[in-house]
Amino acid sequence: MSTQSLLPELPSGAAEFGRKLVEHGWLIPTMAPGVNGLSEDAERVVAGLNRRAGQIARAMPESPALRSLRFPPVNGQELLQRTNYLTSFPQLVGAVDVFDGDSRDHRALLESVDSGERGWRDRLAPSDLVLVPAVCHSLYPHLQGTIADGEWYELTGECFRNEPSEDPFRMVSFRMREYVLLGTPEQALAHRDRWLAEAQTLLTGLGLTVRIEGANDPFFGRSGRLLASGQRAAELKFELLVEAVPGRSTAVASGNWHQDHFGGEFGIRSADGEPAHSACFGFGLERIMLALVARHGFRLADWPADVRNALQG
Repeated sequence: MSTQSLLPELPSGAAEFGRKLVEHGWLIPTMAPGVNGLSEDAERVVAGLNRRAGQIARAMPESPALRSLRFPPVNGQELLQRTNYLTSFPQLVGAVDVFDGDSRDHRALLESVDSGERGWRDRLAPSDLVLVPAVCHSLYPHLQGTIADGEWYELTGECFRNEPSEDPFRMVSFRMREYVLLGTPEQALAHRDRWLAEAQTLLTGLGLTVRIEGANDPFFGRSGRLLASGQRAAELKFELLVEAVPGRSTAVASGNWHQDHFGGEFGIRSADGEPAHSACFGFGLERIMLALVARHGFRLADWPADVRNALQG
């Protein structure tokens, strides 16, 4: 069966596309909306995307300086305060509750569970842990102090954002592959722009039609509208968009110039003693995988040979 013969089966709506992804085994539903397991084929595609991104990074002249790090999906609550995430994006935040009671509290907890009450969660206590909303956020506390201009890092990890949806492209828990550079303003801006071009070439080569547009983050509230407007005006954020579902564009990657926001907050200084500027380029791994399914069909074996070879090589 050819890829073209599969394409007419793809539905027009995101929610229906999600149901098809489950039906064809790409997504594995869990007991929470927006939280999905992935099939073996889906994981193969994600692994291929990670591999291709790594190959691009290691072909760059400065690749000997690249450091590949991994951070866990939880961190201390201070991270959300120091990054200003609580101020700007409270609607997306997730925190971890734990049980810290005695035997009597445990019995009360079990009675709540046995009675079918949902209130058993009220018997848990807030911990100092929060769910990480962006992989690069965990990097900045690690870098406090003076750094060499042009330090750059490769990060892959889990992110959490509280926006459950039937839209399969809007997951609550998802993975990002990020390339972060800290140094001078010129280095940070060049890093972002280079990765925007490299990523567009990569995704176009996988059969996707991609365009780059200025964007803003989903800042909260009335003041958030001013922040979003300022972010667009300063051209700090650009997204790579694909039309995975007809009539609607989806961001599958983004490049962000933070200026000296994180350098100033976390005491990261460039060689000249000034707060370091930073830039991050992130691939949304599950989103790209889903966009490829929408483009090439539900049977990985029927995808174009050049696409499969690029992901396997």
